[in-house]
Amino acid sequence: MSADGAPISNRDRRQAVGSAADTERSGPREFVGEVKGELRKVVWPTKDEIANYSVVVFVTIVVLTALIAGLDYLTGEGVLRLFDVN
Repeated sequence: MSADGAPISNRDRRQAVGSAADTERSGPREFVGEVKGELRKVVWPTKDEIANYSVVVFVTIVVLTALIAGLDYLTGEGVLRLFDVN
């Protein structure tokens, strides 16, 4: 994308990224340093956001479980009445 957000269509997407030196393996210390650098860029959620997300997930699970249980019960009753088993 360009600076104004327009797509750039004439770029070869298959070209190699970096040079041949980039394909060499790095040592463990360099790897750990790069991982730490990348983790500093992550936007971590706050405690309030985690609490809100947890409540949303819990409520969603409860609602979907109740819905599936209700459909299972209704389907079972329908099959039993269809075959006249009581």
